[in-house]
Amino acid sequence: MKVMTKEFQDIKFTIDDRVARITFARPPLNVFNIAMMAEIGEALNECISRREVVAIVFDAAADARAFSAGVAIEEHVPETIFQMLDSFHSIFRALAQISKPTIAVVDGAALGGGCELVAACDIVIASERARFGQPEIKLGVFPPVAAILLPRIIGEKRARELILTGELIDAGEARRLGLVSYVVPSAELEQKTESLLVKLRELSASSLAMTRAALDLGGRSGFESVLTEVEDLYLNELMKTEDASEGVHAFMEKRKPEWRNK
Repeated sequence: MKVMTKEFQDIKFTIDDRVARITFARPPLNVFNIAMMAEIGEALNECISRREVVAIVFDAAADARAFSAGVAIEEHVPETIFQMLDSFHSIFRALAQISKPTIAVVDGAALGGGCELVAACDIVIASERARFGQPEIKLGVFPPVAAILLPRIIGEKRARELILTGELIDAGEARRLGLVSYVVPSAELEQKTESLLVKLRELSASSLAMTRAALDLGGRSGFESVLTEVEDLYLNELMKTEDASEGVHAFMEKRKPEWRNK
């Protein structure tokens, strides 16, 4: 039975036959601003109370060109940076609390915060035109969640290279590294997703949740405490540097940053 939940501005949220689906609907690039992240958080909170849900799917609306191009740069300023980072990281804390299998369906670019969300999902189905990357360093900042999760997923050396250079990779490379589970043509994304959901719908929601919690204990132990430390470094040291401010302003002003290395 399909349950339409409350109307949101920047996402669509449905629960259909024990599967919750959060669809990013802020075209063209599904950039996460504070308002949109609050909506994602609200949808995830709804999932906490629904014990029958076996999985959460993240995807993008058909009129969007990207899964998500990341977090809004214009909110990366001193007045809103604390709220922005808190809103974004609340999504990951909610996913840890819900402890249900998560699937990302990626057609187009997943960059910055979009790539971090992909990294946090259990299963990732990508189209052949999908692209992934953490370009934050080009703005003079770094991706806190990726700094923790990417080395665990794709290996220490490659993760360091991607984060330190801001290099983008295609779906094939992401699959080879282990960031992506399946690569299929765009037209087959929904079919592949459904074939996975058929398997999950046959299983116990509570058993899946406990198994997900066990996997988190083994593979991502300490994520929340480490995230708190990384947030502190980001907010109280990095964001007080001249270059972090310059990188963000240069991006908004569409010019090349002039680094002062301090």
